[in-house]
Amino acid sequence: MNPVIGILLIALGSIGAASFYVPFKKVKNWAWESYWIVQGLVAWILAPWVAAFLTVPGGELGPILAASPSSAKLWATFFGILWGVGGLTFGLSIRYLGVALGQSIALGLCAAFGTLLPPIIAGENLFSTTGGILTVVGVSICVLGIVIIGYAGALKSQGMSEEERKAAIKEFALKKGILIAILSGIMSACFNFGFQAGKPIEEAALAHGVNPLFQKNPTLIFILLGGFMTNLIYCMFLNIKNKTYTDYTRVSQKILWNNVLFCTMAGVLWFLQFHFFGMGSSKLPPGMAIFGWSILMALNIAISNIWGILLKEWKGSSTKTIVVLWIGIVILILSTFVVNLD
Repeated sequence: MNPVIGILLIALGSIGAASFYVPFKKVKNWAWESYWIVQGLVAWILAPWVAAFLTVPGGELGPILAASPSSAKLWATFFGILWGVGGLTFGLSIRYLGVALGQSIALGLCAAFGTLLPPIIAGENLFSTTGGILTVVGVSICVLGIVIIGYAGALKSQGMSEEERKAAIKEFALKKGILIAILSGIMSACFNFGFQAGKPIEEAALAHGVNPLFQKNPTLIFILLGGFMTNLIYCMFLNIKNKTYTDYTRVSQKILWNNVLFCTMAGVLWFLQFHFFGMGSSKLPPGMAIFGWSILMALNIAISNIWGILLKEWKGSSTKTIVVLWIGIVILILSTFVVNLD
């Protein structure tokens, strides 16, 4: 166990997660539903299989999946379907609130629910061990940072005209965005439930000689398959409703390959968060492993807000707003180091 290495690995994943929406700004002449499902095909179908093949000893992936209980695979897929609602609305929350505020609200709720609910449902008393107490403390500090960032977002909104909001975020819609972000945060927590349900798959992977760093990769195949199903249905519905199904054929070959390239980049960056999360959580002490989810979400929020500053989503905000924002970011980052106190 090496908590510092674990946090650094999770941080690498957070950089990917917080950055995945940036390549979409280079996509041309495609509706949201068109580029969203293309990146989803990469992130939720292609990437998990490629990662599993590359990290599982030669020829062992098939036997691992065959040896895994059907119930574990079905439950992992089911929670992936529920998470898919969160992932879908997560994209919408960023669409309406921007990278910074959208990720802060959605991922903040995801951190709290995804970290605390699994052990509570399993009947664990989080206050009976030092690790459990530190988990609650760490999540509480994380939520404090989220509240502060949310306050910065409110200050930003109050200090900007409608025209300035639209200039920073083309489809800015505060009330709609917040409601969607709340739904996203709650449903996105189901991803961690998928990991809990997939424990037997991890055990089968370890029994077949998989490096513990990569033991979660076979489980990701099923969780992300469920997520892809949810997103595919909704994006196809929007393609038909908005008549955007021609997006893939009406653009020039140059624009088509441009869009595919940047959607692929977005999909790979998105997938890396859970690839490195699996690696990092394997390095955390057993009693603190559940806190790894909160670490991932906290760092995602911190880095996404830094991206928000670089993308000028906070342009025109007062000095007070920016100071409050940075205080929230620092608190979020500090919350991730609670794991080292055990």
